[in-house]
Amino acid sequence: MKLREQWYSPRLQRDMTVVRWGHYGTPVLLFPTAGGDAEECERFLMIRALMPLLEAGRIKIYSCDSAAGQVWFDPQCSGGHRAWMQNQFDSFVYNELVPAIYTDCRVSQRGSLGIMTAGASIGAFNALAALCRHPDVFSTAICMSGTYDLSRWMNGEHTLDFHFSSPLHFLPHLGDSEQLAALRRRFIILATGEGRWEDPGQSWQAAHILGQRGVPNRVDLWGPDRDHDWTTWRDMLPRYLAEHA
Repeated sequence: MKLREQWYSPRLQRDMTVVRWGHYGTPVLLFPTAGGDAEECERFLMIRALMPLLEAGRIKIYSCDSAAGQVWFDPQCSGGHRAWMQNQFDSFVYNELVPAIYTDCRVSQRGSLGIMTAGASIGAFNALAALCRHPDVFSTAICMSGTYDLSRWMNGEHTLDFHFSSPLHFLPHLGDSEQLAALRRRFIILATGEGRWEDPGQSWQAAHILGQRGVPNRVDLWGPDRDHDWTTWRDMLPRYLAEHA
């Protein structure tokens, strides 16, 4: 059921690990948290929580190393380099990882899979950004306890790389286009707890910007007893995937 692969990404200039769990079903690209790698979700028992859906052939989970997330919180990096790496990571996802998922699913026609995205914390940002930037290949985003405004880590810079990597910044200026038309046929879940280390305001901010552009979305508040932690996310993700996969 588990397949682990690794290849050198010229875009990221490093080896990247990609892991798949499951044998059949809707492909779900699950992004790690900031410092996580491709197998983080397994170590924190998310795969065990998803096992009923995996064994039933409802979903296939794919995950990769959090190359950009690791750079965002590296104090040695400039804001400009962080945003540049985020764009390179997006290019890796779209041009390397998505084709690998298509090959694994034995599908050749691009856009015919409807890959779902998911993630928690910085992984939620990546899930949202991937869908907003590439609605031609991604269908639904499940964003949990998200941090969506990364400007605080830009050290006062606002580069073009940052603008085009951040949905909160590029969506308000996205003109009528095939991208926006496709986005309006997609769906985004913004789920968050209201307990320790959570910031529901980030989800409401994202929902407001998405709503202004006519992008279907929903904010789900899980209550003050739900912290920014894997125990919360292990309850969230199986429920949403059971509903939407």
